Amino acid sequence: MMGDAESSPMKRMRVKGGFPPEETRAGLRASSRLAPTALKTAWSSDAVTAHLPRDNPGEPADVFCIRFSPDDALVAAGCGDGIVRIYNADDGGLVSSLCDERLILPTTCLRFRPQGSSAATKNVLVEANSDGTVKHWHVPSAKCLHTITEENNQVYALDYDVDGGRLATAGRDCHIRVYDDVTKQVALTLASSLDRAPSFPGETVHSGHSNRIFGLRFGVQRDMLLSGGWDNTVQLWDVRTQAATLSIFGPHVCGDALDLMGNYILTGSWRPADQLQLWDIRTSGLVCTFPWPSQGRGSEPCQVYAAQFSRHDQGGTVVAGGSGANEVRAFSVATRKAVAALTLPKGVYGLDLSCDGRRIAAAAGDHHVRVLEMP
Repeated sequence: MMGDAESSPMKRMRVKGGFPPEETRAGLRASSRLAPTALKTAWSSDAVTAHLPRDNPGEPADVFCIRFSPDDALVAAGCGDGIVRIYNADDGGLVSSLCDERLILPTTCLRFRPQGSSAATKNVLVEANSDGTVKHWHVPSAKCLHTITEENNQVYALDYDVDGGRLATAGRDCHIRVYDDVTKQVALTLASSLDRAPSFPGETVHSGHSNRIFGLRFGVQRDMLLSGGWDNTVQLWDVRTQAATLSIFGPHVCGDALDLMGNYILTGSWRPADQLQLWDIRTSGLVCTFPWPSQGRGSEPCQVYAAQFSRHDQGGTVVAGGSGANEVRAFSVATRKAVAALTLPKGVYGLDLSCDGRRIAAAAGDHHVRVLEMP
């Protein structure tokens, strides 16, 4: 790990918010021996739309990313055929399909624009694609409102700031672009480490990525932005200075597997050990590694593609999923214990926890969209 939170510009960005207290070591050892409860499947639907795409009618697609709408009424699923399918969150019925027939590469990330956004148009879903496009969709009408094209890039990650005024994107070219969501123009670029000079005299924290970026997350404070990817670093940026205030070496982020809650960072890594970890912003230190024993298919480890904190209880729960063992797991942060789990037929590429914390939406490689019930 690199960087000292107390000697860097992080001193100007102190975060608010508490976190569940830690249990004693003896309590953690005892609780880790208990088997997690099985997650129940509320519904499962094929990722298929009749007559779409036209050259491959009725064929189901792998599901790479997934998101509940802000009111938990809909589930949006981004698929390998470039189509975003919208489902009723209660029964799994297909509501609509958002499709640009020119797009044939996979959809990689989804975000609903925050409800608190001052934009006149509501119910907007933003889609990142492997062809370098970022599309704004009006979900009720299934119309594409705007397309941003990042030339010579593949976009793997995106996120809105807390008020929906700015949208950050990142991908293959190692740059992070922050857009004004009204003008759809780039407001600033957080450059790759390969293409940047120090942002201010005396800068000591490593800034910028040297390989593909797969995870982005804005903090509750609108100037905090978290990023991670294939270069095994997670960086916390102050977008005002366009420099990283904290850099953590270790996590290998390959999907939507970064999150922020209060003073804590959650990372999910696509690797066979130390897959799910909690870090303290104030010290840049590792708080814990959640125990995830190999089991399931031939005792394979679960290599994590997706991870996030719960919002309804201020991060009291962590959910994560991945490939290998093809598991979805929910953990108590207070005890570090897996409280619920489910093994799927194929890898888990994306997850989202509903706002009320009762359901997990899962994107998987078996062409299915699922909603699971928390115990």
